[in-house]
Amino acid sequence: MVDGPLIVQSDKTILLEVDHEQAEQARHAIAAFAELERAPEHVHSYRLTPLGLWNARAAGLDAEHVLDTLLAYSRFPVPHTLLVDIEDTMSRYGRLRLEKDPRHGLVLRTTDYPVLEEVLHARKIQPLLGPRIDAETVVVHSSQRGALKQLLLKLGWPAEDLAGYVDGRPHPIVLTEDGWGLRPYQQLAVQNFWSGGSGVVVLPCGAGKTLVGAAAMATSQTTTLILVTNTVSARQWKQELLSRTSLTEDEIGEYSGAVKQVRPVTIATYQVLTTRRGGLYPHLELLDADDWGLIVYDEVHLLPAPVFKMTAEL
Repeated sequence: MVDGPLIVQSDKTILLEVDHEQAEQARHAIAAFAELERAPEHVHSYRLTPLGLWNARAAGLDAEHVLDTLLAYSRFPVPHTLLVDIEDTMSRYGRLRLEKDPRHGLVLRTTDYPVLEEVLHARKIQPLLGPRIDAETVVVHSSQRGALKQLLLKLGWPAEDLAGYVDGRPHPIVLTEDGWGLRPYQQLAVQNFWSGGSGVVVLPCGAGKTLVGAAAMATSQTTTLILVTNTVSARQWKQELLSRTSLTEDEIGEYSGAVKQVRPVTIATYQVLTTRRGGLYPHLELLDADDWGLIVYDEVHLLPAPVFKMTAEL
């Protein structure tokens, strides 16, 4: 026990004393696995959640690292039941893996036979799976990759996704850093996004999320589809890309209610993609047929809305 800045409680909350001399170090240490709930003047409140711990595992942290961090900064003894719970929760990640099989395509593999058996008997998961290959492997319908991962999270068995992504059609894109440059946190956001092949960039208003998107495009060097909420955002994206990258007017298309341009970089609105005619979604099908190397969802927090949700299938 040390005079640390944290108070770790059995209800999975963590209190951080802001004025403590080690507060800043502790804040950075727990940010990788604990979610900030409240931040008043003197004591900040964090919570340990399964999703936060699994995200930490996906980022390369193990249970030993989390436990050592809590023990190092906690003012009082960390409840033993909590330590056991953290270890058990984090051990659930990766027992199921999504992989590419040269013969069967997308498959779900396990290192723990009973876990796969439990999953196979889940009513909502059965329709997403194909035939059983062997005791440890089952085929997954490729179009259900995202839906399967979400359902596995709810079951408490998060899958490690090692299947990778399709490269898409190459297209040269270069940042033109003339009199400006990416800030360190923007560079870090691009690196973290690209290391996993996907991700969510969370930054405050005015922090340059569009620049992070442009830098991701320059890293991918592929055709890119950008989804935005309205035509005003579409034209703002276009202006930023014209001024910050090597892209020209002829390389950037707008796909909205008024304009239908499909180009190496296409900026489309969610609304036009979800337009339905005769039971079909012609614009969604048209853009889904293209060989995009990168898809950028602007204002991604809107994606769970029913009207936008189907665009996640691209």
